[in-house]
Amino acid sequence: MATVLLVEDDATIRTALMRGLRDRGHAVSSAPTAMDGLRQALAERPDLIVLDLGLPDLDGTEMLRMLRAVSRVPVIVATARDGDAEMVRLLDAGADDYVVKPFSAAQLDARVRAVLRRGAESRTDSSVSVGELRLDPRSREARLGGALLDLTPREFDLLHYLAARRGEVVTKRELLTEVWQVPYGGADKTVDVHLSWLRRKLGETAQEPRYLQTVRGVGVKLVDPS
Repeated sequence: MATVLLVEDDATIRTALMRGLRDRGHAVSSAPTAMDGLRQALAERPDLIVLDLGLPDLDGTEMLRMLRAVSRVPVIVATARDGDAEMVRLLDAGADDYVVKPFSAAQLDARVRAVLRRGAESRTDSSVSVGELRLDPRSREARLGGALLDLTPREFDLLHYLAARRGEVVTKRELLTEVWQVPYGGADKTVDVHLSWLRRKLGETAQEPRYLQTVRGVGVKLVDPS
């Protein structure tokens, strides 16, 4: 059983989803506004939050950014916007997954279980070391030569995915699918931007790479520079 906080302003939808999730064994609380949702998230510390974007006081994306400043609780965004660019934007803002309206309680339950399963798997992963780079998925800390790197959650996930496959060329499509959870198409620029940010924090450039090496026309690989 998971504890789920549902942030949804529509009372009819909120009641139906709460009933559906409770019928499937979850303990569910709810909030009708973004600020109420933030307060309950910090007070109750749920296992997962389902967040509607169309809230009356704040846009759900803004609430997500505020939440990510203080918490790593998994968040599934509920949205009526189904374009690839919008999905990438939400995932970059810190969402762990999304569901596109209209959806059923059964679909939402499947998403909840999948997100929590991924989280449980990541907590049991061992630390990964490549050269002087060390990543611990349990504490979500990355260190280079003992110095703590200031990484965003998405940067950590990207770096850990590449480090766990050291020496292997990974395509941008695979990174979008596995790190961003975007199953379809065309947002390679998102990967390029995050790789650029990672290189800067690792003290390298695309012209003078050390850990992150681009294989032109194929993808990128993380290597031991020594």
